[in-house]
Amino acid sequence: MDELMKLVEAPVNPNIPELTPGDTVSVHVKIKEGERERIQEFKGVIIGISHKGTHETFIVRRIAANGIGVERNFLMRSPRIDKVVIERHSKVRRAKLYFLRELTGKKARLKEKFS
Repeated sequence: MDELMKLVEAPVNPNIPELTPGDTVSVHVKIKEGERERIQEFKGVIIGISHKGTHETFIVRRIAANGIGVERNFLMRSPRIDKVVIERHSKVRRAKLYFLRELTGKKARLKEKFS
């Protein structure tokens, strides 16, 4: 049974580095429009990571036009993710940063972690 599960299991995407909550990332996603394929960039802060085996996901939140927050869920093993670029690491003390949903402006900033 284990051999059968390994055959069905999605391979690990080598273009995704080690991510932590609070990282500001730029996710490059392949989007298919009709017959053409292009790469769209989604920049934001990782507010949560769920580790559920092959169904690992991470949630990226960004502030769009007029201060509207947009969140997008990405699968870690998805072949649609072209690459993930970590732009900065932030100093956080919790695993899920859902409190950022209620904050706007300067209050929503996270302190940068220098290592």
